[in-house]
Amino acid sequence: IHYVSVRTRSPLEHKMAQFLKRPVLQMMKDGHKILDDPVYKNIENCKELSAITRTSFGPYGLNKLLVNYLGKIFITHDAATIMSELDVEHPAAKLLVQAAKAMQDEVGDGTNLTLILAGEFLSQAQPLLRMGLHTTDIIQGYAKAGKEALEQLQGVVTKTIDDVKNEAQVIDAITAAIGSKQPGYASHLAPLVAKACINVCPQNPKSFNVDNVRVAKLEGGGIFDSSVLHGFVLTRDAEGTVKKLTDCKIAVYNCAVDNASMETKGQVLIKTADELKTFSKTEETEMEKVIGMIAAAGVKVIVSSQSFGDLAMHFIERHGMMALKVASKFDMRRLCGAINAKQIMSLDPPTAEELGRCNSVEVREIAGHKVTVFEQETETSRLSTIIVRGATSNMIADVERALDDGINTYKALTRDGRLCPGCGETETELANRLTKFADETAGIDQHAIRAFAQAFNVVRETLAQVEGVTLEDFSKRSSEELKIHDAFLTKFWATKLATDAAITVLRVDQIIMAKSAGGPRKDRAPPQPGMG
Repeated sequence: IHYVSVRTRSPLEHKMAQFLKRPVLQMMKDGHKILDDPVYKNIENCKELSAITRTSFGPYGLNKLLVNYLGKIFITHDAATIMSELDVEHPAAKLLVQAAKAMQDEVGDGTNLTLILAGEFLSQAQPLLRMGLHTTDIIQGYAKAGKEALEQLQGVVTKTIDDVKNEAQVIDAITAAIGSKQPGYASHLAPLVAKACINVCPQNPKSFNVDNVRVAKLEGGGIFDSSVLHGFVLTRDAEGTVKKLTDCKIAVYNCAVDNASMETKGQVLIKTADELKTFSKTEETEMEKVIGMIAAAGVKVIVSSQSFGDLAMHFIERHGMMALKVASKFDMRRLCGAINAKQIMSLDPPTAEELGRCNSVEVREIAGHKVTVFEQETETSRLSTIIVRGATSNMIADVERALDDGINTYKALTRDGRLCPGCGETETELANRLTKFADETAGIDQHAIRAFAQAFNVVRETLAQVEGVTLEDFSKRSSEELKIHDAFLTKFWATKLATDAAITVLRVDQIIMAKSAGGPRKDRAPPQPGMG
């Protein structure tokens, strides 16, 4: 005879069980959807998203041709651009997109690494779920492994940049970041980025601002024709005949430099010829007075976001001033930051606080393109501009993304000058150390830690697969001999954000989607006339 003890439920437990059995449908409005136990589906969707950018990883990564909702074409293998243009709808996959965006905001590089690691962490969790491990056990193991990986990453550092104003050290550190986007051109582009960043680096390197390095794009020529200028460059000519000024004060107007016009229609009754002469003379006198007052304030350059009237240009030329039109509001803000000026909303004489100052303003011709260069030598408002040349606009845009990665890597070096080995050696070393940590860990967490460690091998496997060589041949390469180094912060934040994203996806046990708002669906074309 076998005796079985049965524990009876308390009244509170009975009520809780009844509440859990109660369908949620009674609490929600009609039209909502509830997906129970979506862990496997979430992992599959995240793996598909990670697979999209995985083939674009490394210097031999393949390009993606993207067409956004406006019909604009992007040809790139930059993961940040791909993620920004993709319209991801699955809520779990959006978590990976948010992690990639956080990586771009934090470091400015390593977006693809974050996506690949997050996708592989989730992929390694699938066999554990099929083995019967609970998601809580996997989450705890991943949390321990992620913390241990960040600690072990400290010991993988092989080199440190002591002086971020040393051009040779900077070139060595940022070449890998640029070469991963533009292989073959890194030897020319890396010195340009190093010069531009060092020129604008303040006395306290941690105050370095990436916006102080601008990129001007000029079609024509080749990438090797790109150059760097110390100053701010506008890719347009001056309006008048004055092309060069030195030690000048600059007034920036966010309005048209022309006679004021009424918004409503009006009638002017002129009875005599003298009244007609007086009417036209009044406009001329008023404009001469305004331009004269601006010139009296010491202004030599007038910048406007709108047009210059013919009468205004006549008096501007008479006073020997330069006129520039800047249509882009972004370029207007950058120019104001370069010369320490404030935008003036009406055509009034500027005050001393509103005026900007520049050592030299000159119109130059670069390969048939007229550009205006603002050269600034003061410590508080120095800027550098990299002039990018290329055959097509898509090629120039891709080079610009590579330069942005190099500039952001320099910013990371000003915060932490440590470097880690490239070519996937850092991830392979982390995999070995975490595997040893899993062997030393007691309990069921060791399975999750071991799976977490195996996920790091995907980096070297992906690099070998994209290049078209075997993993054995790729493993023979040495990052030290090839001089390929990655910033420590890139590895640190990629590991941290990928771990957090994977854990967040694994924590989801139910997806509740509200009823979509009214209006036409995106995937449904509008009805054609006559079709009912």
